[in-house]
Amino acid sequence: MKRSSLLCLFICINVAAQSSTTHAKPLKVFLLAGQSNMQGHARVETFDYIGDDPATAPLLRQMRDADGKPRVCDGVWISYFTQDGDGNGEGHGKLTAGYGARQKAGEDGGKIGPEFTFGLAMDAALDEPVLLIKTAWGGKSLHTDFRPPSAGPFVFSEAHLKKLRERGKDPAAVQSEKLQETGVYYRLMIEHVRRVLADPGRVVPEYDAKEGFELAGFIWLQGFNDLVDSDVYPERQTPGGYEAYAETLAHFIRDVRRDLNAPRLPFVIGVLGVGGLKANPQTIEFRKAMAAPAALPEFQGTVAAVETAPFWSDELGAIDDKHQQVRQMGFFLNSRHKDHANADGRMTAEQKRDYLKDYEAKLITPAEAALWKRGASNGGYHYLGCAKTFALMGRAFAEANLQLLGKTAAP
Repeated sequence: MKRSSLLCLFICINVAAQSSTTHAKPLKVFLLAGQSNMQGHARVETFDYIGDDPATAPLLRQMRDADGKPRVCDGVWISYFTQDGDGNGEGHGKLTAGYGARQKAGEDGGKIGPEFTFGLAMDAALDEPVLLIKTAWGGKSLHTDFRPPSAGPFVFSEAHLKKLRERGKDPAAVQSEKLQETGVYYRLMIEHVRRVLADPGRVVPEYDAKEGFELAGFIWLQGFNDLVDSDVYPERQTPGGYEAYAETLAHFIRDVRRDLNAPRLPFVIGVLGVGGLKANPQTIEFRKAMAAPAALPEFQGTVAAVETAPFWSDELGAIDDKHQQVRQMGFFLNSRHKDHANADGRMTAEQKRDYLKDYEAKLITPAEAALWKRGASNGGYHYLGCAKTFALMGRAFAEANLQLLGKTAAP
């Protein structure tokens, strides 16, 4: 009996040890990078708007705990490197809402970017623990700030140099300044990723050094600064006017893989979608350039482009157009435009305020004002600060990344 009991105990211990070993898996690491839309400017207060649509109500339930507060992921951690005052700083911890744009890197900013639902989707789809490393700064370009090493130095076109002279600027001085700015944020991004991966346990307390980690994906969401730069892209309103962006992004993908020693790192391009599906021809050309690297033969099966325009809220966008009309009217009143109420400049400040208030009340209904407050929290260039839009983007990025890994997202 004693020998049987000891043998049984030995078998149980051995099976438990084998089970523990079997279930231990490498930490899955996903990198997220870009400018202000990767930071994310959707306030948590706009979450309820997600539940208004039956198609996205289930997504909202995933984003919240039973008490209605934003979910805290037990299996996902995040390191977020971004601007912090005059420098840069890091916020890290278990993934939850609040890792969107921040005034101070280490403090909850009350906003989300695509990282929240991206992490939720990965947590649901993967058995392994997950680490997100997010590096994002507002107002940064690919042509200069994130310019990858293999793209070479930024080259000024003759048309660009001519414009500088016409503005009374010294081309040599501008070129020197540009050289100092080139690639700064690419290097900051790579340095932070390396710093985190040199000691993953600092961010993920449950990290198993024996199992190690696996770089499993890179998400890129950027583009607005390149979209609007007429100096760098002088032919931007014609077909092919943004080809230089596509070429630089291809260099970016190659260099990230080389510098992180991950030659087939899955790469997801979030194609800029501000303005939605009814965007102007110039924006459409830019979107084509953003998506172009995914079609290159060398990137087949490892790079995907995800269109984000379908996630734009048309009903909120229509209200934003009306807000723009109000702002324009305010400009006309203050500039004494000949075709508007204050053409003779006789209106007092109070009269102008009253006129503008009445103009807005006639243009934007109370129902529209309530809808805007419920669903939007920022400008059009930030996808209206709509949590529904960012939540859908994050989930779509995760689904694309999982597909590149040969996996599928959980329902």
